[in-house]
This record gives sequence, C-alpha cells and structure tokens, in this order.
Amino acid sequence: MQFDLKLPLLGFDTVSKMELQKIDEIFLRLESVGDGPSFTIINPFALREYSFDIPSSLQALMGITPESNLLIYNIMILQAPIEKSTINFVAPLIFNTDNQTMAQIIIDNRADFGIAEPIQKYLKGNENG
Repeated sequence: MQFDLKLPLLGFDTVSKMELQKIDEIFLRLESVGDGPSFTIINPFALREYSFDIPSSLQALMGITPESNLLIYNIMILQAPIEKSTINFVAPLIFNTDNQTMAQIIIDNRADFGIAEPIQKYLKGNENG
C-alpha cells in the first residue's frame, strides 16, 4: 500500500510517497516510491507497552478522527546478529490507512522511550529485559 507523506521524514525532505510492504506479523519494509531510502520497520506493540498522543495539528493534517484506522510503526536499524539491532521509539511513523497518508513525529519528554533501544531488551528469554 502506498502512502503520501504529510510531513517529511527526518533527514529525507524530498521523499513524498512511500510504499509499505508486510514481511510478517512484526516486521515490514517501508520503501520510497522512486529514488530514495528504504527502512525495516517494526510493530512496537509486539514488543512492549507503547502509547503517545498525536498532536491535534497532525490529526488535522492527516485527517485523523476517532474512527480512523491507524498503524504505528518504528524504524529499526538491522544488525547481524539481529539481537544487536536497535529500534527508534522516539520517532514513530503514523499511517492512516483510510486516506493513505503518513507522517513521522517526535515524542518529547518521555524518558521511557529511547532513540536506539536494543531489540535484545525485548526478546523472550532475555534476563536483562
């Protein structure tokens, strides 16, 4: 499914359209339509408690209502082995599947969210998580 960016992705101001491709229940691929970046993204709810408020200005920009069908994902930096991969919980991606729009926001003032949290912290059987 393709999405129009309503705000630029951090560091990628010229990207205006992205395609979301499901890999499995947790991982997806987000690729620029045309020339541009691609990312592995992850469903944060499969790993941890995760909630934040979407600013009203962004809700208006994306046409978000209480009935909107939203998807929330986080960018993951893949490493080998996968346990060394990190997740950015500070800058989630929001997708409105009703009108195919998306945006990235920055969550301020949340000490419980890191910009490069190791996925190993959330893997089952990890005594440190």
